[in-house]
Amino acid sequence: MIQSQQFWQGLFLTASFSLVMDYASAQSLTVVYPPANHETTANSIFIIGSAGTNNPVYINDKPIDRSSQGHFAPSIPLQTGENKLIIRYGNEEIKRIVTKKEPPQPSKFTPIFPSQNISKLPDELVCFQSIAPSESQVYVDINGEKINLTPDLTMANLPPNSAILTGNNEGEKITPQLWVNKKGCASFTNINTTVTPTFIMNYGDTTIKEISQGNVTILNPQELTVIEIISEQGVARSGSSTNHSRLTPLPRGTRALVTGRDGDWLRLDYGGWIKAEETKVLPTNAPPTSIIRSVSSRRFDNRTEVIFPLQNPVPISIRQGDDTFTLTLHNTTAQTDTIRFDDDSLIKRLDWYQTSPSQVDYIFNFKSSRQWGYDVRYEGSNLVLTFNHAPANIQGTTILLDPGHGGDEKGALGGTGYPEKDVNLVVSLLLAEELRSRGATVYLTRETDTFVSLVDRQRMINQLKPHLAFSIHYNALPDGGNAEKTQGISTFWYHPQAHDISVFLHNYLTEKLDRPSYGVYWNNLALTRPHTAPSVLLELGFMINPEEFEWITNPQAQQQLARSIADGIIEWLSE
Repeated sequence: MIQSQQFWQGLFLTASFSLVMDYASAQSLTVVYPPANHETTANSIFIIGSAGTNNPVYINDKPIDRSSQGHFAPSIPLQTGENKLIIRYGNEEIKRIVTKKEPPQPSKFTPIFPSQNISKLPDELVCFQSIAPSESQVYVDINGEKINLTPDLTMANLPPNSAILTGNNEGEKITPQLWVNKKGCASFTNINTTVTPTFIMNYGDTTIKEISQGNVTILNPQELTVIEIISEQGVARSGSSTNHSRLTPLPRGTRALVTGRDGDWLRLDYGGWIKAEETKVLPTNAPPTSIIRSVSSRRFDNRTEVIFPLQNPVPISIRQGDDTFTLTLHNTTAQTDTIRFDDDSLIKRLDWYQTSPSQVDYIFNFKSSRQWGYDVRYEGSNLVLTFNHAPANIQGTTILLDPGHGGDEKGALGGTGYPEKDVNLVVSLLLAEELRSRGATVYLTRETDTFVSLVDRQRMINQLKPHLAFSIHYNALPDGGNAEKTQGISTFWYHPQAHDISVFLHNYLTEKLDRPSYGVYWNNLALTRPHTAPSVLLELGFMINPEEFEWITNPQAQQQLARSIADGIIEWLSE
């Protein structure tokens, strides 16, 4: 069975190398980006493509630079409106139209908050907002009470998070505009009331009234709703949208009061927000608080479990340090006199503090600066926190490899159209072979060109609980980036337990392979978020860079890359 698997794996790799060579040696003119009739708001666009090396390639009658194998990725400045691009190679010609669209500008009086029904506590500020001409007078009328709206004093427009990838991560000073965001705040005391704001603008001789799309309800603090988390890990956020940052996931069974609402989002009593669809309403309005007395632990061969007996499954927060791990129990009051915690191979000491009347912090001090993943769950009202132990040796190490993309999800494309999904798989299979030859047990999320959802990839990590997890990818840039000048290896991590291996591997690969560095990043990615193992996403080069694409598609370079990654992992483990 093993010989058969190795045979078919070798056959697949041989076929893949042949495919790589075919892609790398395209002779006819190919343009893989931008697509036909592309629209963008960027000031420039890169043209990703390839052609034979017998003749020069021209874009709008200007010759362009290419790699030794004929790949190209020049950046072309764009004017507002249609930009016609004609790419020529010998007798071949490809046309592209790229339309640069300016960001939409407001042109009418528009209420923007609330845009959906919201709920607030008594005496809590509600800040109404609208778009209106800067010289206009705007107010909100609520049952005859007027709330003036004045220009927002925001000083700069923040760039998107992706701007850090192109080196343009600086806020732009807001220039005076005819249309501005106007804001005004007020609080309300009448409980169990719902009001519909009316926005009124006076501008010159014109008066315009707009009814708000959302109502405002003032909650009764004595009759707040109690919910329970029904998803496996409730996605808590710092605000009422997916644009807000993630907080510690809430284990299934967590209970909390709802202290506010914004459309489909619920604000819970400890401060986090969650989608209503991840919860169910309980038939009570009694606050789900708890006391805690003692804490116990139990040891297994490969993990330590710590049990926190509670009266109610309360919300939690987790904070990792280099050699500490802090668990916060919200809505909890300690009545603790005794904690038994015997000497443990992983944990040096457990400290606890009542940091506020309703919050208890438990701080685990580790004997090593390396943490190997954790899990947290409710069993009834008992919170069970599990810490994974380090592997005993290389032969006892389990590693999960995740070849990114697959199936219809191609990922980034190189100049010849060679998709990222294929090279991800080739390198992952080579890496698996290298790691197994060194004694590690290796799992893969896919071994063929098949689609695997992000949820299923995460589920594999959480179920297998490997010692390490790596997602293998190659990179690209958003519009406006410089594909010709951007290349290099980068690593991405989310939990502090993955930081050390991320930095080590990044430095190891750039030094051993003499490759450019694109940096080490904290990033909230689906394949860096699993916490049951240190999880790292590797971006091993840029598919869209002409020179680096040649390195990416070189079979000998792929073998060397896989060997170097394996060497780096083993060296990190041996430390």
